[in-house]
Amino acid sequence: MTDELLVVKIGGAAGVDPSRVCADVAALAHRGRRIVLTHGGSASVDELAGELGVPQRELLSASGVRTRHTDPATLRILQLALLGEVRPAVLAELGRAGIRAVGLSGLDANLLRAERRVAIRAIVDGRRVLVRDDHSGRITSVDGGLLRLLLDDGVTPVVSPPAVAEDGRPVNANADRIAAAVAMELKARTLVFLTAAPGLLADPADPASLLAEHALGDDTPKMGGGMGVKLIAAREALRGGVETVIIADGRAEDPVTQALDGGGTRLHLAQA
Repeated sequence: MTDELLVVKIGGAAGVDPSRVCADVAALAHRGRRIVLTHGGSASVDELAGELGVPQRELLSASGVRTRHTDPATLRILQLALLGEVRPAVLAELGRAGIRAVGLSGLDANLLRAERRVAIRAIVDGRRVLVRDDHSGRITSVDGGLLRLLLDDGVTPVVSPPAVAEDGRPVNANADRIAAAVAMELKARTLVFLTAAPGLLADPADPASLLAEHALGDDTPKMGGGMGVKLIAAREALRGGVETVIIADGRAEDPVTQALDGGGTRLHLAQA
């Protein structure tokens, strides 16, 4: 088994099984693969928000990309869900499989720095508005040195939102784009996005319409759910030097191995 670096993003949608992902990651790590895990947690955030009575809202950009509206209450919910529930569960699964793992949010040692989005142009109820209470940001840097120190010591890093903004305060950052930024910073050869679908589908309602390959151009992907942002993140990673980007099924048995062996959708840049 090669020791080349692999970044795996565990999707946060309902249906993705972190225990299967962690068991597969552990098997690969025991065979010498160096792996960085990143994760989201949209289903856990929605569940906790519902339990605490915090309404959730999406923002639709003019280009058609949907993102979570991270108002102050949602930012608190996000940190509680990701850092208090999702990440500990991932670390526990890795530990049971004999893997030394350390969880880091973007706030730990300023691992992930971001530029705060001061105002967001969005379409709300059919009207174009400026949203000014959104606590989210765009990743500007990753402390690759810290991650390399852990990897060199045989430790598997598990990276979570939020990131830290210029004022030192937390901001939400999209987990797919975090995974892409980590892969670029570490010069990973492969980035795998695990999601609650077989991969990229020609018809989102038909699992049999799986695309084995897909070319990414300059246009904003017109895909529903979180797939559009995954494609944007994949394009960023490919342009940043990551050789192979795969979107694959996080519900499958041995999901990472299946992706590396040809499962899911392999993405590449469209020829100019």
